[in-house]
Amino acid sequence: MKVFRNSISMIALAGVLVFPALASAGSWDIDPAHSEIGFKVRHMMVSNVRGSFHDVTGVLEFDEADVTRSSVDVTIVAGSIDTGVEKRDKHLRSPDFFDVEKYPSLSFRSKKVQVVADGVFKVTGDLTIHGVTREVVLDVEGLDHQAKDPWGNTIMGATATTKINRKDYGLTWNKALETGGVLVGDEISITLEIELKKRTGK
Repeated sequence: MKVFRNSISMIALAGVLVFPALASAGSWDIDPAHSEIGFKVRHMMVSNVRGSFHDVTGVLEFDEADVTRSSVDVTIVAGSIDTGVEKRDKHLRSPDFFDVEKYPSLSFRSKKVQVVADGVFKVTGDLTIHGVTREVVLDVEGLDHQAKDPWGNTIMGATATTKINRKDYGLTWNKALETGGVLVGDEISITLEIELKKRTGK
């Protein structure tokens, strides 16, 4: 009986240790209406062209007790690219660049979360563009403030940045300039502005 009671005590203790951590974890959906994936690339060696993807969805599994146990999965519709110039956007959607008919989406799936400071993280994961997957590291700020919107939803936000070489993803189209250099730069600066809404379980 003593062994039995000790076993029950150990199970109860395990419950005390485990269940608070589980209770602190929750699913947060990306709000497409208040989120955007922006990018910047050098044009003709003299200026920057900026654009964005407007159609972004995804889920953050957020563990407030241990943020390193969190994960995020993001999907972006390639055809939602917008640089403000329709002719250029049509070219970017073509096989010369994103080839959206063949590769309709981009994605990021995290593999590791590291805490740098309060509200500052490094998130390592797989970024897939144009059918090519490579590991990248996002510098993330946010996830440290929650608020209630007018409809009673719990929301929070984050900003993430990284840089990639477009050629690593098979985006190699370019044109040489008569004055030297190329039409489109290789380095792409990416910024994710994300607003998240907590699932209620209803």
